[in-house]
Amino acid sequence: MTPVKVDTLVLDVVVPVHNEERDLEPSVRRLSAYLAANFPYSYRITVADNASTDATPEIAARLAAQDPKVRALRLEEKGRGRALARSWSTSEAAVLAYCDVDLSTDLAALLPLVAPLITGHSDLAIGTRLAGQSRVVRGPKRELISRAYNMLLRRTLAAKFTDAQCGFKAIRADVARDLLPLVKDTGWFFDTELLVLAQNVGLRTHEVPVDWTDDPDSRVDIVSTAVSDLKGMARIGKALLTGVLPLHSLRAQFGRTRPGAPPSLLRQLVRFGAVGVASTLAYLVIYMLARQATPAQAANVLALLLTAVANTAANRRLTFGFRGSVDALRHQAQGLVVFGLGVACTSAALGILHLVHPTPVRAVELTVLIGANLIATVLRFLLFRGWVFRRHLT
Repeated sequence: MTPVKVDTLVLDVVVPVHNEERDLEPSVRRLSAYLAANFPYSYRITVADNASTDATPEIAARLAAQDPKVRALRLEEKGRGRALARSWSTSEAAVLAYCDVDLSTDLAALLPLVAPLITGHSDLAIGTRLAGQSRVVRGPKRELISRAYNMLLRRTLAAKFTDAQCGFKAIRADVARDLLPLVKDTGWFFDTELLVLAQNVGLRTHEVPVDWTDDPDSRVDIVSTAVSDLKGMARIGKALLTGVLPLHSLRAQFGRTRPGAPPSLLRQLVRFGAVGVASTLAYLVIYMLARQATPAQAANVLALLLTAVANTAANRRLTFGFRGSVDALRHQAQGLVVFGLGVACTSAALGILHLVHPTPVRAVELTVLIGANLIATVLRFLLFRGWVFRRHLT
C-alpha cells in the first residue's frame, strides 16, 4: 500500500446515529474542535442518520450548514452497518473511520488509529478495550459480554483481532471499495464481518489500546444484538467453509498470496512423515491410556480425534507452508473430514480383527492399528496435498 497523498481529503469520520437529538450536536462540536486543534491533515465529519424519527435529521442538517467540514447523510432504513457502508462508499476521503456518537472512546487515540493507514503500513485499524494498556470504565455485565463475544469469535472463526465491538475503527478507502460489497450485515455485526473478511484475505489490521468510558444511557438491545451476532457468525462461518467468498482473487489483488515456488514434493513428504511419526506416537499413548477404561473402538476414536486437530495444524504450517489465520477454519474443517476417513479405516481394521479373533492380545491389536494408520496416513497426505491445501499449490 502506498501512503496517502496529502492534497486529497485524508480522513472522513462517520458518526452513525439513530434518534440522538440530545447527544448529536455537543458530540459533533466536540469532535470538530478536537480535529481542528489536533489533526494535522484534511478531514471531514459525516453524520449518517439512519431512519431517525426525532429531531436528529434537522440537527445534522443545521450542523452541516454551519460548518463546511460537516456532511449530513440521511438514510430511510435503520441499521448502523447500512449507515457506515453508505457513508464510506460515497466518500472521496482516502481513509474512512467511524466513532460512536457518545464519544465513549478518548479522542486522543484517533491519530494513532489512522496514522498507519495514512502511511500505508496497515489496511484497517481498530480500537481495543481488551489490551493490557487500555483503561476502561464499564460495568461487569458489559465487560463479561464483550470478553465472551470476542472469545467466541476466536474459537469459531479463528479471529485474531481482540475487540470486534469497540465503536472506533478505520479502513483505507481502496480496501473498503473491495470489501464492502461482500459484507452482508446491515446492523451491529457489520464490524465483525468486515474484520473477519479482511483477516481471511490477509490484510493487516492495526490495533490501538484505547481509554473507554461506558455510556450509561446506551439503548442497545443486548439480547436481540446477541442473537443477530450468532446468526451472523454462523453465516460467515458457512461462507468461509464452503468457499463461496472470492478470497483467493482478493488475496491476489491485494498482493497477499504467498510468494515463491510451491514446496517441493520431497520436502513435503519428509515433513509430513515427521509430523506423522509424532502424531502416531501421541495416538498410541492416548489409545493405550483410554483402552484401560473404554472399549477398543471408543479408545480409537478418542485418540484419533485428539490428535487430528494438532496434526492438521502442524501439517498446515510445517508441510504446506501456511502462516497466519487465513483459511485456518476451512483447513481444520476439511481436516476433520480426512480424520473421519481415518476413523473408518482403523475402525474397519479393528472390526475385522475382532471378527477373526474376538479377544486378541493387546500387542496384536496395536500391530493391526499401526498398519491401518499407515494406510490412513498415505490417504491423509494425498487428500491434504490434493484437496485441503490445494489452493496454496496452484
